Amino acid sequence: MQKTTPFHVAVPVHNLDECRTFYRDVLGCKEGRSAEQWVDFDFFGHQFVIHYKPKSEEETHTNPVDGKNVPVPHYGVVLPWETFQTFSKELIEKGVDFVIEPYIRFKGEPGEQATMFFLDPAGNALEFKAFKDMGQLFAK
Repeated sequence: MQKTTPFHVAVPVHNLDECRTFYRDVLGCKEGRSAEQWVDFDFFGHQFVIHYKPKSEEETHTNPVDGKNVPVPHYGVVLPWETFQTFSKELIEKGVDFVIEPYIRFKGEPGEQATMFFLDPAGNALEFKAFKDMGQLFAK
């Protein structure tokens, strides 16, 4: 596997202050540059930006994966196994409302992974996952 480079992603939020607090205080992301309409964060080593956009009434779409309704679109980070375990426990302690609670997906199959889904205050879906064996990241 080649060396991973940081990604950049920008997502819309309808309440910049509420989402700024969520990413900084709940997820523990370090805040970077900001302006009146946006804030960037160190999102587990990646550049993540929240941009103000008026609230949309569009409903979240889901697709079935491993018997669960996975929200689309979603974004997140593949974490080291131990980091995922600690992070998921911290989120539970902070009272995060999960769309899909932390569990092991594809148990005993290629690509077995720990995963969890939750929404930010603007309704953006996040997925965090981990593999005991990172070589399984693209396993078929």
